[in-house]
Amino acid sequence: MPGFRYQAYNVEGKLHKGVLEADSARQARAVLRDQGLTPYRVEVIAANDAAGGSRFGRISLSTTELTTLTRGLASLLEAGLTVEQAFNALIEQAENERSRQVLAALRGEVIAGNTVAKALASFPGIFSELYRTLVAAGEASGQLPRVLTKLADYLEERQQLRGRLVLALVYPAIVMVVALVVVGALIVWVLPQVIQVFQHAHQKLPLLTRALIAFSEFLQATWIVWVGLAIAAVAALRVALTRAGPRAAIHRFLWRAPAIGRVLRHLDAARLAATLSILVGSRVPILQALEAGTGVMWLIPMREALGTAARGVREGMPLARALGATGAFPPVMVHLIASGEASGRLDEALERAARQQQNDIATRLAAFAALFEPAMILFMGAVVLTIVLAILMPIFQLNQLIGK
Repeated sequence: MPGFRYQAYNVEGKLHKGVLEADSARQARAVLRDQGLTPYRVEVIAANDAAGGSRFGRISLSTTELTTLTRGLASLLEAGLTVEQAFNALIEQAENERSRQVLAALRGEVIAGNTVAKALASFPGIFSELYRTLVAAGEASGQLPRVLTKLADYLEERQQLRGRLVLALVYPAIVMVVALVVVGALIVWVLPQVIQVFQHAHQKLPLLTRALIAFSEFLQATWIVWVGLAIAAVAALRVALTRAGPRAAIHRFLWRAPAIGRVLRHLDAARLAATLSILVGSRVPILQALEAGTGVMWLIPMREALGTAARGVREGMPLARALGATGAFPPVMVHLIASGEASGRLDEALERAARQQQNDIATRLAAFAALFEPAMILFMGAVVLTIVLAILMPIFQLNQLIGK
């Protein structure tokens, strides 16, 4: 029974929106009339409508919603429910209309005879290629509940890692912005007003004071230019990232950067190891797993290195040797993979490698945050001390003149 999105008015003229199931659009309208509603718009929810119906807006799910959907489906299937029954239960439990629309569309596709993976492929904006590959592997092996559970764990770990990255970077960014604003206010507005008192004494001001006054006047005259340049730089960066050539050059620069490059490389390595762990554990062929793993890495040099490794595996090289030959992946990860290949437990070794890389990233981010805060305190202290000296030195000079 297909699902339908509807918009209908009640007797008071209030618009109602929702999802219901019916054999046809005519029956859906009849159901609405039985509920005391006047149908305004009724549309079938088709999974092949990737936009979720252009007149209803594009459907998208957050990472949290996708994780909840995945874990719920895994639990219901593991409890012995059929796919159709599982989707019915999830539709009843869905807390928002977006989730109900997606679930109803998937349920309709499954009832029509399609596999779950094929139904998911109709929503590429919600379910990634990796997600669909894992579901297809789970259906083929008869271990769909287990695969979905691992996939939910993977989504949660990726969200937690993203959260740690955001927390580690947002605080330093806020501190830096506040520090720059405070320093700018002191130099552009506070310092000139204080120094103006000493300029009426017609005495030559100290070199430090004159230098800061000149710098303040320069900023007052050109601040709008600097703001415009900053906006232009951000816009140019966004445009460059949309073009293949400049984006590759930026990625290679970041890849070679001493500090941030190492973190980004380890982040991509952790994503790859976690992805391969699930794929290999789901009995996906290693070459297909490597192809799917390319999509989870961000840096273009890392993707190119993985492509080189995949060619080596295709020619008969072990995975660890192929990855190590590129020189792009952490040696610890390569050794763990080699150990897993030797013991026949590659999926477990990949999982350990992913955890090791994530722990390494967390350690580096914690060290960065611990060093950044005192560095900013020292910077602010040095700037304030300079400004205070620029104000006090003319006072000392006047006192000496009066004493004479």
